[in-house]
Amino acid sequence: MAAKKILMITGDFTEDYETMVPFQTLLAVGHEVHAVCPGKKAGQTVATSIHDFEGDQTYSEKRGHNFALNATFADIDPADYDALVIPGGRAPEYLRLDAQVISAVRHFFEAGKPVAAICHGAQLLAAARVIEGRTVSAYPACRPEVELAGGTYADIAIDGAVTDGKLVTAPAWPAHPAWLSQFMSVLAA
Repeated sequence: MAAKKILMITGDFTEDYETMVPFQTLLAVGHEVHAVCPGKKAGQTVATSIHDFEGDQTYSEKRGHNFALNATFADIDPADYDALVIPGGRAPEYLRLDAQVISAVRHFFEAGKPVAAICHGAQLLAAARVIEGRTVSAYPACRPEVELAGGTYADIAIDGAVTDGKLVTAPAWPAHPAWLSQFMSVLAA
């Protein structure tokens, strides 16, 4: 597969595994990945959270690593990228309030480019109004947002993923093998 230039939009308290694992995996197979956060510059970091499934009614949250950004959001042009990755965690909750982030997300859908979103990343997709008529997986607590945005919620196993055209989504980090495999297939197509 030819190397692709991939944009990752993230922010403080992004889910640790959902940020670091795809970032490192996509780099390891030869893609160029630019991780950006509105209001921050290359070399700065975002705080991450580790969300775990420990038998409670919802996930637990612990402080994760500091994840170093390698590009500056204010300097990027979405048209320069072949694909988009949206990690989950708490970051999508506030990133969806940023008009420039919404515009960037919409660009990838309007241009028919591959997009991978996991867990709470669906909040950003719903806010960008790009999932109407699409089948989308997400963390189960995001089901109402997917459905209110006109998407069909894919109620799949926590380690599964779903591809709808060039959109690949998954419920949470246990889905990394399925989610990244499906995304790489879409990238190669």
